[in-house]
Amino acid sequence: MTFKDIIEGGFLDHTESDLTILAIVATLFLSFSLGMFIFWIYKRTYQGVMYSKTFNISLIGLAMITSSVILAVTSNIILSLGMVGALSIVRFRTAIKDPIDVIYMFWAIAVGIISGAGLFQLALVFTLTIGTVLFIFSKINIRNEPYLLIVNYSNQNVEDTIFKLLNDDMGNYKIKSKSKSPESFELTVEIRSTKDKTHLVNTIDQLPEVNHTAMISYDGEYAA
Repeated sequence: MTFKDIIEGGFLDHTESDLTILAIVATLFLSFSLGMFIFWIYKRTYQGVMYSKTFNISLIGLAMITSSVILAVTSNIILSLGMVGALSIVRFRTAIKDPIDVIYMFWAIAVGIISGAGLFQLALVFTLTIGTVLFIFSKINIRNEPYLLIVNYSNQNVEDTIFKLLNDDMGNYKIKSKSKSPESFELTVEIRSTKDKTHLVNTIDQLPEVNHTAMISYDGEYAA
């Protein structure tokens, strides 16, 4: 059968599918419910600096909008061809602050696609499985996670004492940067240890000619 035969056979007269109000409501309700589950998982597992409620709400909308688009695409072949062309020019410029946010965005889109395609059981199992995996891994504590120790001091001679304390208490450390200003020096060190790190900060801060000491969790975003 050639393309001409398909056209002459009335292909364009059979582009509408049986899309009922009940099917639309069921699809949107499922995508909303699964989007709420994604919302809850994201809120419970978020480990960044600033939680964005608007981004989390947008995941619900993303799932519902995607399911609506898939419903429209599957109901009309001509509409689907035009929509593919329209969506091909869409570009997203919003910067993603946390790589895990990309997973949640694709998760919401996938839920919308599967729900819109009418595969309700697959959407439910898929959402519960991904949510369980993300929830479990978010609760696993990494005891040897890295920290950045930042020390500001006014005399370079105090460095020997700082490094001695690092060798005695931490053992494993790496110098990330060192800067000098007319009044002071600043040293940044990455440390990895299961020992009590707050004790080290208190000890270094009490050293003479040390102006300021801070320790922050290092998630890989720091630019030395």
